[in-house]
Amino acid sequence: MKAETHKRIQDFVSENIGTFHKARLARILKLTLADILRRKNPYLFRAKNLNAAPDLVASILDAYLSSSEEELFGQFLEELAIFVSGITLDGQKSAAEGLDLELTKGGTRYIIAIKSGPNWGNSSQYKDLRLRFKNAVRVLKQSRRTKHVQPVLGICYGKFKTRNTGEYLKIGGQSFWHLISGDPNLYVDIIEPLGHEAKRHNDAYLAEKDRAYNLFTKQFIDDFCDAVGRIDWRKLVEFNSANLTAATKTRSVGT
Repeated sequence: MKAETHKRIQDFVSENIGTFHKARLARILKLTLADILRRKNPYLFRAKNLNAAPDLVASILDAYLSSSEEELFGQFLEELAIFVSGITLDGQKSAAEGLDLELTKGGTRYIIAIKSGPNWGNSSQYKDLRLRFKNAVRVLKQSRRTKHVQPVLGICYGKFKTRNTGEYLKIGGQSFWHLISGDPNLYVDIIEPLGHEAKRHNDAYLAEKDRAYNLFTKQFIDDFCDAVGRIDWRKLVEFNSANLTAATKTRSVGT
């Protein structure tokens, strides 16, 4: 890869990683205790014997934020992959519904669905992806200019062998970044600029996270602990899972 192209990729990462940090900070700023209590499994936390309110709140909040960060960073990686392909192989964002990237390489038109990690999708999501690939291939083959179309499930990180399922190519990690850039070393080269101003961004995020821990713990004790400080699990499960009625719809937590 030319030094100039490499520099453009590094600059893109440095300039746009801030978008990820701003998004995760924005999410925690608008987060409420009710948000995390409704999205996590109270039965699991009871089974784990989490009986101290600070421990329970920390566990639920950490689980929520971890999945949220995976989602947000996955979006950033998808944008990075499209940018990289655009400046190296004239790739472009796919117009096909549910797909992300298209590029031509060695006489083959690649149509790519980008996922951040290998643990993606359930059986119905894979079924839907196969249908999207099938529809996109049919449309492209109607064009006389397109002879060979290769659907690809491209995964940004992970260590596994490339596999052709007969319906699409499953490729990840180093091989994926090589495919969309032509550079076998890009997968390691992009790691350094990801740390651009990471400490500054992370300090602001951690300050808000600590605030949320403290606030949510207080609210949880007020709303879901009895007079002697024990967690009222029945009350918590009712809030999380009871049938919606006029009463439960209007009930607020932590206000």
